[in-house]
Amino acid sequence: MRKLMLKTVLIITVAFIVVPYNGLLANQPLKLKYDKPATEWNEALPIGNGRLGAMIFGGPDKEQIQLNEETIWAGEPGNNVPKNTHDNILAIRKLLAEGKPREAQDLSNATFPRQAPEGLDYGMPYQTFGSLWLDFKGHDTYSDFHRELDIQDAVARTSYRVDGIQYQREVFASFTDDVVIIRLTSSQKNALSFSVGLSTPHKVHALNLTKNQMHLSGTSSSVDSKTGKVNFEGIVHPILKGGQLTSDNDKFEIKNADEVILYVSIGTNFNKYNDLTGQPALRAQTTLNNALKVKYNKALAKHSKRYQTFFNRVKLDLGTSAQADKTTDVRVREFATTHDPELVSLYFQFGRYLLISSSQPGGQPANLQGIWNEKLSPPWDSKYTVNINTEMNYWPAEVTNLSEMHEPLFSMLEDLSVTGRESAREMYRARGWNMHHNTDLWRITGIVDGGYYGIWPMGGAWLSQHIWQHYLYNGQTSFLQKYYDILKGKALFYLDILHEDRSGRWLVVSPSISPENSYLPGSIGVSAGTTMDNQLIFDVFHNFIQASKILNQDVSLADSVKTALDRLPPMQIGQHTQLQEWLEDLDKTTDKHRHISHLYGLYPAGQISPFRHPDLTEAAVNSLTYRGDKSTGWSMGWKVNWWARLLDGNKAYKLIQEQLSPPLGENGQGGGTYPNLLDAHPPFQIDGNFGCTSGIAEMLVQSYDGNIFILPALPDALPKGSVSGLKTRGGFEIDMAWDNGILTSLSVHSKSGGNCRLRLAEATNLKGNVELPTAQGENANPFFQVREIKAPLKSEKASLKGFTVPKTKLVEFDTKAGERYAFVIQR
Repeated sequence: MRKLMLKTVLIITVAFIVVPYNGLLANQPLKLKYDKPATEWNEALPIGNGRLGAMIFGGPDKEQIQLNEETIWAGEPGNNVPKNTHDNILAIRKLLAEGKPREAQDLSNATFPRQAPEGLDYGMPYQTFGSLWLDFKGHDTYSDFHRELDIQDAVARTSYRVDGIQYQREVFASFTDDVVIIRLTSSQKNALSFSVGLSTPHKVHALNLTKNQMHLSGTSSSVDSKTGKVNFEGIVHPILKGGQLTSDNDKFEIKNADEVILYVSIGTNFNKYNDLTGQPALRAQTTLNNALKVKYNKALAKHSKRYQTFFNRVKLDLGTSAQADKTTDVRVREFATTHDPELVSLYFQFGRYLLISSSQPGGQPANLQGIWNEKLSPPWDSKYTVNINTEMNYWPAEVTNLSEMHEPLFSMLEDLSVTGRESAREMYRARGWNMHHNTDLWRITGIVDGGYYGIWPMGGAWLSQHIWQHYLYNGQTSFLQKYYDILKGKALFYLDILHEDRSGRWLVVSPSISPENSYLPGSIGVSAGTTMDNQLIFDVFHNFIQASKILNQDVSLADSVKTALDRLPPMQIGQHTQLQEWLEDLDKTTDKHRHISHLYGLYPAGQISPFRHPDLTEAAVNSLTYRGDKSTGWSMGWKVNWWARLLDGNKAYKLIQEQLSPPLGENGQGGGTYPNLLDAHPPFQIDGNFGCTSGIAEMLVQSYDGNIFILPALPDALPKGSVSGLKTRGGFEIDMAWDNGILTSLSVHSKSGGNCRLRLAEATNLKGNVELPTAQGENANPFFQVREIKAPLKSEKASLKGFTVPKTKLVEFDTKAGERYAFVIQR
């Protein structure tokens, strides 16, 4: 059942300035809390400052703080572009054109085998630094245990009692001093006695103790044919108040201290994807020396203040329940059957916390596990998988007001636009740049995982969308100019490799795949003109054409791109009244595959709109329904966004319930959420966290369809609440409150100025400090420009029933940059 709460409300007050948001979270502490230590990694609590990550276990007798640094990866500089494959790519294309998909798949598999050929890697893994260990004798019997992660100030805390003495630990990864800091205190003097040790699973390492510092140096581990070349050094420096510090072989012994503060600094030799000339020991020591100059209380205050400059931009209140008094692990277990709106808002804000903590300007983008990984060979290498996962990591960046967190992804795109020239030239004889479905610290752009998964030359097409979206949300022409060549390089690549399909009617990409799915038995997936490819190129070409016009560059090239754009295939509605995944009508209603890539056009692209394209919307609903709800964690996160775009808040909320449930199994496909709120593919992948965070935002505000839609998909389960700081295209920030599913107040803060067009429930009448005339025609604000798509082709077997959209109205008003416009509901 599609639900959109569209009712009228009577409010006598007509005050123009309304600020109903700032105090709402006072009684809703944003904490993950537990009454027992973590017994395994998926129960530990993550902290990070973008570069350094740590997982806090909270053991009273043995504390493990597992450590990561963002540039400790296996391997060394170098690309993975295979030689002499161009002719085979042409042969695969020819076989597909001849209607021989099995032969095409066989040749693809032979050309790009599942295991990397000798001398060529399929990507290097992100690797752990190791762990800090704190051993407390006699603390195995304890009481009053409590541990928490406070995402309001980005600090993890542990407390417990032994023999009447209260022990406390406070841990944070400093955003300002760039070290991990651990403070240990007790309620009684001279009560802190414990040992400190460092360990690492890397084979090449050395541990050295000086009078007051512990140094662990090492080299990243080798994988396949690649020798590890990232050198690293970690330093632990204890500061004692009272007590004694001694060394015992490979450990520090601390006895009878009143307070201990441990500083952990890590440096590597990584400068850039092609430069390993840094000095890890000097970097670690210099950073540590600077951190030691700052008193603890000041360091903590500076850290939290810096973090909160990002985090505090958005506040969300979805109501309260008694569940909030329970520990987080219990709340996750009970969420599917118990009303717990605060867990939804906590999960939303936890996603923002993770993005701030794993993706800071000047650093690396968040990978498949953010910056949190305990292994040398993690699942899927914890690389950058760009056929959905890396992109999903950044879906919350703009809408949840964290635009700066996007910068590491743009920096990686700058690198890939260089290394990707080799892929474009050697494999496709094309201009511009290209990559496939994976990359790593070394910015590889060749095939990964062979000719079934990897023959997808679309990774750069999807990643480059983030440049355009950032521009739409922030409106900075200087930003667009900086990254213009990346957009141009993608357009050049596809302009060169597009060719006519078998009918001679359309221009398509071949060979390619619809990510990780197949259409014939025997894992036959290689194909021509997949729907997702067509949708991606549609956006690549439009991005370039618009950027070219805005910047007044490459007019002639833009004309050529426009000619090719006009020959892209339209979307198609197949025999099962589904949105076709392939150029031919090959979908199966029994297909439950986790990837539903052809719905990229619905979200994040916004090419399909319920108000403009009801037939395609209905087909998208059918495709989603056939695939089912329960899936991997990231897939369910994507589905929340899709159902929100389909204006079905109740269905979107059901997917949140599915996601906020314990996973069915570590190696299964059940998806869900671990006790520490991290997403379960399973195993752990961080993309599901980010996908759900963006999905919750999409339920509240959408701005892709030429207007700002207020409360487009509010579920029955969240009838009352408020949100402030959500961001839309055109640089607008939205604050609003609702009750009984009905909007009660609205405030629009215009950062850039320009026309603000609102889509509201039909019966909603706003009164404020500006007039709100009915909107006519298309939005004059260029950041809300809607791209016209071709009418879909429909199978004669399709049986369309019609998609009913809610009754809404469009109003608009002109804004000035920096001004705030407040409204209440008019009587």
